[in-house]
Amino acid sequence: MIPALQFVARRSEERGHADHGWLKAFHTFSFAGYYDRNHQQHGPLRVINEDRIAPRKGFGTHPHREFEIFTYIVSGELEHKDSMGNTEILKRGDLQMTSTGTGISHSEKTYGGKELHILQIWSMPSQNGLTPKYFTRHFSDEEKKDKWARVVAPAWEEDVKASVRDGTSGPAPVNSALTLYATILSPGQSLSRLLSGKKAYVHVVQTSGYNGGEAKGASVRFSGNAGSELELREGDGAYIKVNTQGAVMEVANTGDRKAEVLVFDLD
Repeated sequence: MIPALQFVARRSEERGHADHGWLKAFHTFSFAGYYDRNHQQHGPLRVINEDRIAPRKGFGTHPHREFEIFTYIVSGELEHKDSMGNTEILKRGDLQMTSTGTGISHSEKTYGGKELHILQIWSMPSQNGLTPKYFTRHFSDEEKKDKWARVVAPAWEEDVKASVRDGTSGPAPVNSALTLYATILSPGQSLSRLLSGKKAYVHVVQTSGYNGGEAKGASVRFSGNAGSELELREGDGAYIKVNTQGAVMEVANTGDRKAEVLVFDLD
């Protein structure tokens, strides 16, 4: 019997890796000087960079177009400025979304004296030529503790449109067939997640510190039916093929510390 979910590990130490001194980066997909034809894109998901940026360092003003760019703040503070007039200091729990559309320019750097740890994620838009837009959302650790927080969702979903229109809280709107869930799972706890798309990607955030070798830290088991399962540690990720419509994935923290987990549900 074909399992409802099939997992292919993307181990942390196999990711692209760049150490520029002020910037230590891991690349899940081909990016900048890192190229691997086997890891270029997964559905609309194009970039997952796990970056650590030294205090008072960062990326000077540079342009982007035709990408949906969102930044998940793990620790530290980020100073953002862009050509749309947005200036903001972002901190732990914040999620910033820039729909670059026909073109924007921005700068991003560490604010304050502590190292900045972020996940920068890019997806391909469902259509080109969109008007650039900028959004920020905040999701506290309590909102993620042992439950799923829906932090990004397609801009065309009715509740997402309503939250944007009314200025209320809700997931950041993305112009891609992508929904992002986040959780901080306590030791011994487990969660289930219905996957509605044709594929998915999971990532365990490397919160225990920079490690260019084999992943350590938190340990998480992902499983489906028919005995399909995969154990991941911090920095590890996995491609998921969804073979059965409405398949449910089980996520269990099998380690001795909390685990911060991202699940991308993709069409």
